[in-house]
Amino acid sequence: MSTVSFSVRAALCWALLLLAGCVDPYMPDAITVPTNYLVVDGFINCNGVSEIKLSRTYNISASTPPPRVSLATVYVEEESGPRYLLRESPVGTYTSSALVLNRAKRYRLRITTNGGSDYASEFVPAKFTPRIDSISWKAEDTGVGIRVNSHDASGTTQYYKWDYEETWEFAPLVNPILEYANGQIIPIRTRYPQRCWRNASSTAITQAKTTNLSQDVVSNFLLLTLPPNAERLRYKYSILVRQYAQTREEYAYWDLLKKNTENIGTLFDPLPSQLTGNIRCLSNPEEPVLGFIGAHSVEEKRIFIDRLRLPFPWRMLSGYEDCYPPDTVKAPQSVYNVLEAGLIPVFLSSAGYVVSTVDCVDCRRRGTATRPAFWQ
Repeated sequence: MSTVSFSVRAALCWALLLLAGCVDPYMPDAITVPTNYLVVDGFINCNGVSEIKLSRTYNISASTPPPRVSLATVYVEEESGPRYLLRESPVGTYTSSALVLNRAKRYRLRITTNGGSDYASEFVPAKFTPRIDSISWKAEDTGVGIRVNSHDASGTTQYYKWDYEETWEFAPLVNPILEYANGQIIPIRTRYPQRCWRNASSTAITQAKTTNLSQDVVSNFLLLTLPPNAERLRYKYSILVRQYAQTREEYAYWDLLKKNTENIGTLFDPLPSQLTGNIRCLSNPEEPVLGFIGAHSVEEKRIFIDRLRLPFPWRMLSGYEDCYPPDTVKAPQSVYNVLEAGLIPVFLSSAGYVVSTVDCVDCRRRGTATRPAFWQ
């Protein structure tokens, strides 16, 4: 009985090995067939500057950024009313002047490419976003939870969307007091910055709706959670939250896009669905166009989180874990060899010269030493 079982197992193992040896990489046609569909990214700002980015679809296997669409003519059009030109700068980005649109009117985006193709979004109502009531944060077991509170007393918003921009202060762990110049190790003449700042923009699609509630109120909606060891919390952290009012159709578009891009990978996740925006090609109705153009204003609110207000036992990463401790070079001749190779002298110890890399001592390689104007 055991011999038969062993033979069966052995046969299965050999079969699996043979199959593994016959597997060739598979590239579906959808990946290799070239496409050149227009992608429209942005929205019509009802109370400010509208910024629209135009690009083209490209193969998923490509290693280059998506091609930008330049030299297009782009307008914001009011239904039965005037139109407002958007000017290109930089390449592929089209920006309007500051506009204050009529909330009683509907608006759309109109595009004519350099090749003569015409595109237009559907006319949509101008929605004015209610103010953000507050952005709160709380230190929890899982980290720092950042939440948003908002409401619309008129009850006409109901569909909300947010994005945010994070900024945080950081510092290198290695601070040189020496430099290598003209073949000599001398006291450093211009010190490296002691503090720098970095930025990151949100990439997740974050929405909420109040259609099932008795009031149009968003209460303690969780935007993101920063883990207790997050590098961003080591000194001081700031988040600028932007809020947008949406139509039901725009909410549904982004909700489907979220499901198609974020909730895929397990047996129980929803299958990808056909994503249809509100932009059409007028000169070729059969041509797909990607994007959804809404018309709404933007509300912003910023908060700061200081390390001193967080639990003392939390130990945040520095981002420079691979840089510390720095190397020590003992033999004088070896010191000059490594400095000629591009390493940085830090200081002289009893064990020899301590050296490091530019990436480890100059925080400008990872951010900027210019203090943000809003920094507190």
